[in-house]
Amino acid sequence: MAKKLAFDKVLFTTIVALTIFGLVMVYSASTAVARDKDFGVNPFLVKQGIAAGLGLLLMGITMHLDYQQFRRRLLIYGLLGGTLLLLVAVLFAPALNNTHRWFVLAGFSFQPSELAKLALVPFLAYHIDRKWERINQPVFLLPCGVVLSALAGLILLGPDLGTTVLLLATSGVMLFLGGLSLTYLGLAVAVGLPTVYMLVKMAPYRAERWMTFLNPEQDPTGAGFQINQSLIAVGSGGLGGLGLGEGIQKLHFLPHPHSDFIFSIVCEELGLIGAVALLAGFGLFLARGIQAGRHAPDRFGSFLAWGLTAVITIQALTHISVALALVPTTGMPLPFVSYGGSSLVTTLAACGVILNVSQHG
Repeated sequence: MAKKLAFDKVLFTTIVALTIFGLVMVYSASTAVARDKDFGVNPFLVKQGIAAGLGLLLMGITMHLDYQQFRRRLLIYGLLGGTLLLLVAVLFAPALNNTHRWFVLAGFSFQPSELAKLALVPFLAYHIDRKWERINQPVFLLPCGVVLSALAGLILLGPDLGTTVLLLATSGVMLFLGGLSLTYLGLAVAVGLPTVYMLVKMAPYRAERWMTFLNPEQDPTGAGFQINQSLIAVGSGGLGGLGLGEGIQKLHFLPHPHSDFIFSIVCEELGLIGAVALLAGFGLFLARGIQAGRHAPDRFGSFLAWGLTAVITIQALTHISVALALVPTTGMPLPFVSYGGSSLVTTLAACGVILNVSQHG
C-alpha cells in the first residue's frame, strides 16, 4: 500500500458545494407545495437536511476506512445479498405512486434500488481485479451476468426501467475499461436495445412517454404537459435567470419541480449562467473522480473510483437530458441536488469511497 496522503480537497469541496446548492434549490423549488399544504416549516428542506447530515456523516466514515476493506468477500457479498433481499421485500410493501420501490416508515422513505449502486460497483471492481486476465472467459462472465440479471430483474419489477438502464450503463463502462471484448459489448447492446423496446411497448405509460418524447407538442395539455412545462422553465430563465426563489413553473405548472425536474428550476431561476456553473461542478467531479482512479495504487481501487464516479455522472446526465427533452422522461433525481433522501445518502456515501481512494494516490 502506498503512503497515505491527504484526500482530494478539490473533490471534497466540490461535493460539499453541490450538496449545499441542492439544499438551497430544494427549498426554493418546494416552497409553493409546502405553503399550499400549510406546513409550519418546509418539510422538504427538513427531510433533505437530515439526509444531507446523515450522508455527510457516512461520507466521513467511508473516507477514513481503508478502501481495501471493500475488497473483503464478506462485505461484498453481504452488501449484495442484503440488497437483493431488500429488492424482493419491497415488492411486497404497500404501493406508493402505483409502484413498489419504497419502504416508508415514520414519514421517511427508503429506495433499495439506490443501495444497488453501492453493491454493484464493488462487486464488479473485485471481479475485474481478480480475473483481469480472464475477463473474456466464462469464469468471469457467468457470475457477473447472474448478478446483473438478478439486480436488473428485481428493479424492473418495481417497476423502474431508468435505474435498471443506469446500472447496466455503469457496468458497461466498467467492463469496457476492464478490457471486455468489443464483441461481447456489442452483443449486449444488440440484445439490450430490443429488450428495452419490448419493455416500453409492454407498458402503456412507457409507450406514452416514448411517443411524447418523439412529439411533445402533440398533446401539450395531456401527456406532453410535463416536458413542455420543463422546456418553458428552461427557456424563460434566459442568461441570468428570474432570480433565486422567483421561478414561476414551480407554482403548480411543472409537476415534481423539487425532484424529477429540479434542473429546469435551476435554469429558470439562475439562467444559463447558473446551469453552466452546475454543469461545471459535475464536470469537475467527473475529472477528479477519474484522476482518483488513475492514481490509485492498485486495480481494485481504480475500478472502485471509476465505477462510483460513472454511476453518479451518468445519473446526472440522464436527469439533465430529461429536463431538456433529449431523452424520454425517467423520473431520475439529479445527484446532490434533487429532493430524495435515499439518493443523497447513497451518493454521499459513494463519494466518501472515491475520496478514500484519492488518499492513496
